[in-house]
Amino acid sequence: MAKAIESQLVTQSLNKVLWKFSNKCKFSVNKENVPLNKTTDPFFNTKSEKKNKNALKKFSIFRYNPLTNKRPRMQTFEIDIDKCGPMVLDVLIKIKDEIDSTLSFRRSCREGICGSCAMNIDGKNGLACLTEVNKNKNETTEIHPLPNLYILKDLVPDLTNFYNQYKSIDPWLKRKTKKAEGQKEFYQSIEDRKKLDGLYECILCASCSTSCPSYWWNPDSYLGPAALMQSYRWVVDSRDEYTEERLMEMNDTMKLYRCHGIMNCTVCCPKGLDPAKAIKNMKKMVQENFSADKVKLHSNYLKEKMKKEV
Repeated sequence: MAKAIESQLVTQSLNKVLWKFSNKCKFSVNKENVPLNKTTDPFFNTKSEKKNKNALKKFSIFRYNPLTNKRPRMQTFEIDIDKCGPMVLDVLIKIKDEIDSTLSFRRSCREGICGSCAMNIDGKNGLACLTEVNKNKNETTEIHPLPNLYILKDLVPDLTNFYNQYKSIDPWLKRKTKKAEGQKEFYQSIEDRKKLDGLYECILCASCSTSCPSYWWNPDSYLGPAALMQSYRWVVDSRDEYTEERLMEMNDTMKLYRCHGIMNCTVCCPKGLDPAKAIKNMKKMVQENFSADKVKLHSNYLKEKMKKEV
């Protein structure tokens, strides 16, 4: 009898007080079986709900599929940037994995080494893996492929012409003298090696060339900042023995002198290089090395080259 009265008193007390605490744990008595929410649950975390809602940021991405007859368009995605990596590439991967698997883009190393993920982000060329997401959730981030290139699909540009131009400069060490017996390397001094700093680090991402208006206007004849900087890299290499021939090749009104010093290439280079300075130095070397006699020699060189190509 005493136990029954005690049990009844406990039940009445629990009905009067919704929550009881024991050892920092909370227990509830919901006699009407009403689902607990932000109106019925006094401990509902409204801050977390607002946080998740406010964390959504819009990304407007260029879409194009050559297999359909639809025109290119911009598609908007809303991403919770608090549940995503800090870089633009992390956002693109999240969209492809969780929202739209048809989104196409290039990527590989995610460390700014391969140059695969070059694209135009908020009006500036760069690598998606090195570009941080703008944390301002009121601003929409726009992502386009590299400008002035044919587009294969979405954010994937056709780099065929870019690589052909790079190939045309013979980007390898060229020697006239053969190695001595047993020789495995061509040595150079520390001073000569330092001349290559700021040149060899180029990863051929094409960010600089596709940001250059001169390259937009003359993509078939002007080599562009990337190829010209790499050409200069071999011109100043003390181990290379074709310096004069390389300068002859560059002594062209279109290949080299279409550069007008606009400096877009230097501003957008994700590796912090200075293609404009390299092109300026190349022009200076060409002017210093081509007297009237060498201009004549250059014309003969071009004639011989044309005969070989035929």
